[in-house]
Amino acid sequence: MRRPANSSKTSSAHLLWDLLTFDRLIAGGIIHLVYWAGLGVIALLGFFAIGASAGLALHSGATGWLLAAPVMIGGLLLMLALSLIWRASCEFYVAIARISDDLHALRRSDEAAAAAQAQKAAAKRAEG
Repeated sequence: MRRPANSSKTSSAHLLWDLLTFDRLIAGGIIHLVYWAGLGVIALLGFFAIGASAGLALHSGATGWLLAAPVMIGGLLLMLALSLIWRASCEFYVAIARISDDLHALRRSDEAAAAAQAQKAAAKRAEG
């Protein structure tokens, strides 16, 4: 669906039209917020695992530290792995949104080139 050719619209009306017709995608901006929120959750889970293992170590004495050390290391490694997976997932969605924007720009460029070619053909017919 094309945007109406009314040039008296304000920029907020263009923004509203773009959002209603899906010409402008908002997922690219929102995904950054989702990314940071997800990193916060991953950090909380990692710190929870580290805190639980430290609490076990303090409560159980020397044998607790033998059990807690692998859990602490595992918690850190799990936090790192989840952060990388989360980053890759969010980058995938951002890449899809950017591909959509690029395709939209290519379509506009192609339409402008076709219009220019039609104008040249019309001018050539008018001369001859």
